[in-house]
Formats: sequence, C-alpha cells, structure tokens
Amino acid sequence: MFSLHTLYIALGCFAIGALLTFIYFYFRDKWFMSVTRQEAAKLLEKAKSESERLEKESKIQLKEQTLQMKMEMEKESREKNKDLQVAEKRLLAKEENLDKRMSLVDAKEEKNKKTEDELVTRESKVKDEMQLYKNKVQEAQKKLETLTGMTTEEAKRLQVELIVTDAKHEAARHIKQIEEDTKEEADKKAKFVISTAIQRYAGEYVAERTISTVNLPSDELKGRIIGREGRNIRAIEAATGVDLIIDDTPETVVISSFDPLRREAARLSIERLIADGRIHPGRIEEIVEKVKKELDKEVRETGEQAMFEVGVHGIHPELLKLIGALKYRTSYSQNQYVHSMEVAFLAGAMAGELGVDVKMAKRAALLHDIGKAIDHSVEGSHAQIGADMAKKFGERPEIVHSIRSHHEEEKPETILDFIVQAADALSGARPGARREMLESYVKRVEDLEKIAYSFSGVEKAFAIQAGREVRVMVKSDDITDEGAIVLSRDIAKKVEEELSYPGQVRITVIRETRAVGVAK
Repeated sequence: MFSLHTLYIALGCFAIGALLTFIYFYFRDKWFMSVTRQEAAKLLEKAKSESERLEKESKIQLKEQTLQMKMEMEKESREKNKDLQVAEKRLLAKEENLDKRMSLVDAKEEKNKKTEDELVTRESKVKDEMQLYKNKVQEAQKKLETLTGMTTEEAKRLQVELIVTDAKHEAARHIKQIEEDTKEEADKKAKFVISTAIQRYAGEYVAERTISTVNLPSDELKGRIIGREGRNIRAIEAATGVDLIIDDTPETVVISSFDPLRREAARLSIERLIADGRIHPGRIEEIVEKVKKELDKEVRETGEQAMFEVGVHGIHPELLKLIGALKYRTSYSQNQYVHSMEVAFLAGAMAGELGVDVKMAKRAALLHDIGKAIDHSVEGSHAQIGADMAKKFGERPEIVHSIRSHHEEEKPETILDFIVQAADALSGARPGARREMLESYVKRVEDLEKIAYSFSGVEKAFAIQAGREVRVMVKSDDITDEGAIVLSRDIAKKVEEELSYPGQVRITVIRETRAVGVAK
C-alpha cells in the first residue's frame, strides 16, 4: 500500500511538473512571438520612414536637376536668340546692300539703253555719210580719169607699186624698231625680276614687314629679359625661333622673323612674362608652349569662322589653319585674311550673276592665297604653293587650277578661273586697300602720262584716281571719232605691255569739236 501510494504521489508530481513545463513553454513562446512582432513592427516603421526620407530626397534632387536643366535651356535659348538676332541683322544689311546694288544696276541699264539708242542713231548717220562719201569718191575718180588720161586699173597698179616700195622701207624700219623694242623689253623684264627679288629682301621692306615690337613698362625689364649671361634671351629665341633685338630704343624690345606666327607667339609670350614677373628659362618654355597652343587654337577657330561666314563647308582642318594664319600676313599693308574674305564675297556675287556654282566660286576664292601663309618657308610662288596644298588635302581639280592660275602662272581656262582672278584684282584695287611707296606711285603716274603723250594727236593727258584712270584729250582735227576708239585701245595695249600694276587702268579718250565764228 505504501509503495502504491508513493507511486500515485510520484505520478501526480510528474503530471504537475509536465503541466507546469507545458505552461512555461507555452507562455515563453507567446512572449517571444510578442517581442518578435514588436521588433518587426519597429523595423517596418523604420523602413517606412527611411523610404519616405529617400523619396523626399529624390524629389528634391529631381526638382534641383529640373531647375538646373531649365536654367541651362533658358541660357542656351538666350544665346541662340542672340545668334539669331545677329544673323537677322546681317541678313538685313545684305538685303539693303542688294537693294542698293539693284538700284545701281537699274540705273546702269537705263544709261546703257540711252547710250545704245544714241549709238544706233549715230550709226545711221555714219551710214548716210559713208554713202555720200562713196558718191563723191566715184565723181572724183571720173574727174581724175579725165584729167590724167589713165584708167582706174592703171592708177591702181601705179599706186600698188608705190605702196610696195614704201612698204619695203617701212618694213625695214619696223624690223629695226622691233629689234630695239625687244632688247629694251628684255632689259625691262630682267630689271623687273631682279628688282622684285631685291624688294623681297630689301632693308626697308624687311624692317617694316618682318618685325614686331613689345613696349616695356620700364627699361629695367630689359636686363631681366636678357637674364644672367644672356640665358633668358637665349631661351626665348630657342623656344620661339625668332631674333630678339634689345638696343638703346627706350622701353622697347624688337622681335624679328619672317614667320608672322612665330613673331606673334614671341610677342604674346614676352608680354605674359612681363605681366607674370617670373622670367627664367623654365617659366619661359612653359609660357611659350602655352601661347603656341592657344595661338594654334585661335588660328584654327579663325579659319572655321571664315568658312562659316563665307558659307562653305567640308574644308580640311589643315587648310583652315592656313586660312587662319593669313590673319597675321599682309601684302602691300593689306591683311590677307580680310582680303581672302573680300575675294570670296566678290566671287560669289559674280558667280551668281553669271549662273556659276556660287559655293564653288566662294571656296576657290577663299583658298586662293593660302600659299602666302607658308611662302616664307616653302620654295615657289604663293599660287603654286597654295594649289599644291589644296590638291594634297583633297580639293577638286577645278579649284586647284583656279588657285594656280589666279596670277596667270598658268593660263586661265574656265569661268571659275576668271571669276577668282577678277575678284582678286577688285579686292586689291579697292581704294585704300593697299599702300604703295610714294616713289613708285609717282613713277607709275608719270609713266602712264608719258605713254599717252607718245601717240600722235594727243593734246593733254592726265592720270587720275591714284593711277586707276588716264584721261586723254585729243586734237579734233587730227583724230576722228573712230580714231579715238582705236587710240584708247592702243594706249591700253601699250600700258599692259610696259607697266606692271595692281587691278585695272581705264583709258578715257575725249574728243571735242569746236566751231568758231567771227562777227565783223
């Protein structure tokens, strides 16, 4: 009994322990689940707040980016509006110029029509006078036959014999004259070639065209530019390829070189060194290298600007650099970059009037003088050099030939060749475009008047408009109206043969008939 009772007690304690264990684990799991749910809720809340914060930040960034893009677009729009306004002003200016030209053309057409009507009237009058002259000649022939007792055929035969005799003497005289003229012309050509070569390296020309000057704040900087034992000046000359002349000229440094780009690079480098204050070989090389890169970029951008303004495209970058380099090249004091632009616009206008490809004419004209950008370093004439460069970088054969023939080193063959040649002459002949030395100008004016006076029947001759025109007054008794036309052509031909000049020279022959009556 005792053992059974103990067993029951043990079983009851076991059951109570099992129940307590079950209750413990049940409430423990429930408590863990409650804690887990709270942590999950906290994490969810934290993730939600984080997502809201990120969303707000992204919205703010989006607004900022949108605002920045809007500002950039507005800035770009303003710049485009400025460009459009500039282009509109240019178009308006061109339109005004075209209107003026059209009015001038209309006026010239009206004037030409009047002249044509006058010529028709004069031609009719001349025909009537010629018929009257023939009738009088026939009457005179009949009277001569009656008086001399010779027929017309016999008189003609005798006249031919006299003419042949005179012609032989005249031919001999002309042969001698031709030989003398040939020798004289050969001497002139030889002198012209020699004088041209001398002029290219003449001291006065070189001093004017191949130097640049830099003004110094004070003469003390000359010593710093020279440097200890001349190391600074040697470094500048080695880096730029120019010669620096530092003499007694106050507050001035002279840069000498045939290459205009080298002179410009040296000038800019020296100015920057003076402004910087640090002048030593290392700094000199650094500044010169930087200036060369900037100058190269400027030259390229200048060439691209020229291409844009003229209205052509597809020019090789190396040719654009040559066009830009013309900004630092002059000829007879005329800037060759501006000259090339003028020639391009003139060629385009002429091509448009003649029905030729305007863009091709502008392209050939813009490139016609690129040889001058490197003629100081390459053998040959600038026309030949420019044509070779254009051919090398893929320009069309017609354009290459126009460049080569614009100074008649090759004979012009196409309309494009003549357009470029004429536009080049017009730009060079524009008043004030080029400067001549006083002695050569006076000599050319004297030679023009001398040539006019060399013809018989000339009473007075005046060279006007800086030698661009010659007014010739003739004796009305010696020169007829038809003779005046022939005389103008003969004078023009002799001027072409004996003188060298830029542009054109107009020969105007004036014949005046005076009738004098005396009342007694």
